[in-house]
Amino acid sequence: MSTTLINNVPKTAVNSNDHLTGNPFLLNCWYVGAWSNEVHDDKILARQLLSKRVVFFRDEAGKVSALEDRCSHRFAPLSTGRHTGNGVRCMYHGLVFNGKGNCVEEPGVKGVSRGTDIQAYPTAEKDAFIWIWMGDPDLADESLIPDCSYQSQPGKWDWEPRYRYFNADYRLIADNLLDFSHLTFVHENTLGGSKKIANIKPKTEIYDKGVRITRWYLNEDKVAPYLRGFETFEGAVDRWNIYDLETKGNIFNMDSGSAPAGSGAQEGTFVPEAMLFHATQIITPETEQSSHFFWSYAHNFNLGDPKFTTMLTDRIAEGFEEDKEMIEAQQIIVNENQDKRFAYIHFDRGLSAGRKTLAKALAEEAEYFASKSAAE
Repeated sequence: MSTTLINNVPKTAVNSNDHLTGNPFLLNCWYVGAWSNEVHDDKILARQLLSKRVVFFRDEAGKVSALEDRCSHRFAPLSTGRHTGNGVRCMYHGLVFNGKGNCVEEPGVKGVSRGTDIQAYPTAEKDAFIWIWMGDPDLADESLIPDCSYQSQPGKWDWEPRYRYFNADYRLIADNLLDFSHLTFVHENTLGGSKKIANIKPKTEIYDKGVRITRWYLNEDKVAPYLRGFETFEGAVDRWNIYDLETKGNIFNMDSGSAPAGSGAQEGTFVPEAMLFHATQIITPETEQSSHFFWSYAHNFNLGDPKFTTMLTDRIAEGFEEDKEMIEAQQIIVNENQDKRFAYIHFDRGLSAGRKTLAKALAEEAEYFASKSAAE
């Protein structure tokens, strides 16, 4: 994987509307539509993604399908329908649709009327997520699904699935994830606990999929508040956060941890008592001003103890609630000040890099769809 260190991120303000012309969402990429355990048995899961209403369901073999949430006849929502085993029945006039979007049953006639099929979206199930592709289906290559394989490594990592809904633009959430200086202030008593965090200048890089940020907080007096009572060692601490935000699909993967100060963590040596974590936080836009937030926070210690995993995850969730409160309040003020721009400060190198990669990807995708339309 190639990386390019950013030495001079342009010192320009990042407005909520910067770089956005035409469709505000990338389409040609895999998004998380649901956790695997949200779609089971005869359950139909309705969810709005990228401003489109979608239903998920499993067939009798367990394969997940995703259809537009619209019966082709009188546009009744299929989310109010009934699971049929291998499809969904609209409960207005009884049409049945299979996982490919084909209408396969029309009550009262042999066969089905013309023009009754609906749109189906490519899906894949991997690493406890249900992924959906809402762009050009010819490009839906499952090898492009982001790596969340730690969620498929029992005995090495323990974790549990979590979900939160944000009344906020997905870009504001991504900005937050690319700026850990706020841990000192927003998360003083939860995920942060150190004034040093806001004074650390991170290493910021652009790589082939997005942005990478590396932060080390060396020789801290003690572990962060969310870990107190869970410590595996005593004394001073070296802490770190090394995280990637993939532009396509808004996939945030972070390696972090706490180790005894001076024990070699910064050089890649982790003593047995080091507390290691791998977090995945994924933002799937619902609309331009609302988002789905899927996350897990895996740990490498106290394995095999689900009660501990829940306690740890609950503490981390307290910090995410602090983010949610701040970002949703921010969205209100952004909406009231569309004629103004954000000021730029030195903390913004990471989020500016994120907006830069998003702008580039949006422009490339717009060119792709324009070229395809011209060729048709």
